[in-house]
Amino acid sequence: MSVDLAQSTSPPPASDIPSAGRSPVAWILLIGAVLIALGIDLGSKHLAFERVAGVPVRIDRQSVIDATSLDTLIPFHDPVVVIPSVLEFTLVLNPGAVFGIGAGQRWFFVAFTVGALAFAMLIFTRWTGARDRVAHLALSLLISGGLGNLYDRMRFACVRDFIHPLPGVKLPFGIHWPSGSPEVWPYVSNVADLFLLIGIGVLLVYSWRKPDPQPEAKPDPKPEAPES
Repeated sequence: MSVDLAQSTSPPPASDIPSAGRSPVAWILLIGAVLIALGIDLGSKHLAFERVAGVPVRIDRQSVIDATSLDTLIPFHDPVVVIPSVLEFTLVLNPGAVFGIGAGQRWFFVAFTVGALAFAMLIFTRWTGARDRVAHLALSLLISGGLGNLYDRMRFACVRDFIHPLPGVKLPFGIHWPSGSPEVWPYVSNVADLFLLIGIGVLLVYSWRKPDPQPEAKPDPKPEAPES
């Protein structure tokens, strides 16, 4: 009896691979990665607000709501320089979204984040297969980043930021951002924002490089036996 080696060693067609929503291994990978990344984000925020200012900075939700300027809730402190002109840590309370966009629209961003998290779960359960590990890890970064900042908005009515890349590095030719800042990167963010950007970037590259599913080849009909 002959065996078609190419057919026996070829991977199963895409239609035979279960969706991620039906794969326990995919769920374990996603949930585990989300919990680890969320712990890193919340832990780094806590550590930064304990150490960067030289004294522990406690954020009270009602004080944030009542404050006319969130800058008054952070004691004056010199930034902690990690690498000169590359990275420093400084404490900032952000009332908006990523990079301070939409300040004062906290509940809008809470609702938007909840919707985005639901959409990410839809992508995981319906649009990825059980073996799409890269996409699952990217989604875990998106989910953990959204949950990390959602926790801050619900707990503190703002987001705790402390990461300032490229401090003091100016834009060329005297160019300024619309905000008036001449720095290449004037924003202070956090690990959750970093996870969101990485997750979006990985998903874009993954969706661009992933080949389109090929239709399953239909077997050739068997020729009829000649009449004897």
